[in-house]
Amino acid sequence: MKKSTHQPLLPGSTLGVLGGGQLGRMFVHQAQAMGYFTAVLDADPTSPAGLVSHHHIQTGYEDPAGLAELARVADAVTTEFENVPAAALATLAAQLPVSPAASAVSVAQDRAREKAHFVACGVPCAPYAVIETAGQLDTVSADLLPGILKTARMGYDGKGQVRVKTPTELAAAWDAVGKVPCVLEKMLPLQLECSVIVARGHDGAMVHLPVQRNLHRDGILAVTEVFESNLPQALANQAVSAAKSVAEVLQYIGVLCVEFFVLQDGSLVVNEIAPRPHNSGHYSQNACDVSQFELQVRTMAGLPLTQPRQHSAAVMLNLLGDLWFAHGETAQTPPWAEVLALPGAHLHLYGKHDAKRGRKMGHLNITAATPEAARATALQAAAILGIAPF
Repeated sequence: MKKSTHQPLLPGSTLGVLGGGQLGRMFVHQAQAMGYFTAVLDADPTSPAGLVSHHHIQTGYEDPAGLAELARVADAVTTEFENVPAAALATLAAQLPVSPAASAVSVAQDRAREKAHFVACGVPCAPYAVIETAGQLDTVSADLLPGILKTARMGYDGKGQVRVKTPTELAAAWDAVGKVPCVLEKMLPLQLECSVIVARGHDGAMVHLPVQRNLHRDGILAVTEVFESNLPQALANQAVSAAKSVAEVLQYIGVLCVEFFVLQDGSLVVNEIAPRPHNSGHYSQNACDVSQFELQVRTMAGLPLTQPRQHSAAVMLNLLGDLWFAHGETAQTPPWAEVLALPGAHLHLYGKHDAKRGRKMGHLNITAATPEAARATALQAAAILGIAPF
């Protein structure tokens, strides 16, 4: 670990964030709780983070006047959304500390570069091929089918992905996505999914949250379970080591989520990275002594990183807008009072004005002394809300 030349930004400084979504909102809340002022750049006047920040700069991410204003009011800047233009981060970095760096975010924004980075790190990933031209399409190995065609850019929560079984289906899928650059990944026999959140400081120090066991539905994270022995210890250790390697080779500064697949044979392959806090780390707000959002504040402010300790078994339920339409086409508030009567229930709503099907509206953290108790209470909450059991 090298000695940092970065001077810590102490409470009273202003921390800026590009993006006004729910991750920005939770970052703002945490920064304010620690005594910082905050600034959000987001064009939406009702953005969840903008509504609660000291400063809300209502411009696009690439607007020169908006970036200049953010650089004027903020002492450091981060991002809450991986598809913020890397060029905007680079522009700001010429004037003040920016974490993560544009170079790291640009890798996460392009699946082809992301896969190449995993290979460079020696971290196993699914067999894949890059498809940018008709010639590359024609030479795809049959061994990669059946597979998943993913657009190289602007894909998240299952968007920009098509499952294909034959060369004919692959060609049709590439045509359907507009023949943009894509990555074809071989479909592997999955046992489960997991993720690791690491935080790396300006001095190279790294800490991590416990390994998170995840369940996705329709490409969107639905449930995260975190407790001792949620995965075999050797597998958990391998996931943490791989995540740290990904962050180290990137020379990453900030909070990084690395998502993995566990295959039927028990082996581990990396899926993708998110250069920001992640849904699967939300449980840390109530189950750990240091949350992923506090880690985000600490890394960008150059404060010491302490290894988080999980003090309670936890289950996180993602709350989508569908819950507001459980009884018809008119939105109705879910039965929060009944949910909050459950022991260890912690409700987090994102301040979004309109509920829409598939829209992330909040999450529910369930904490308990034992994994069995946390899971039982989470299943009760799911039944009350009409969420499918897990």
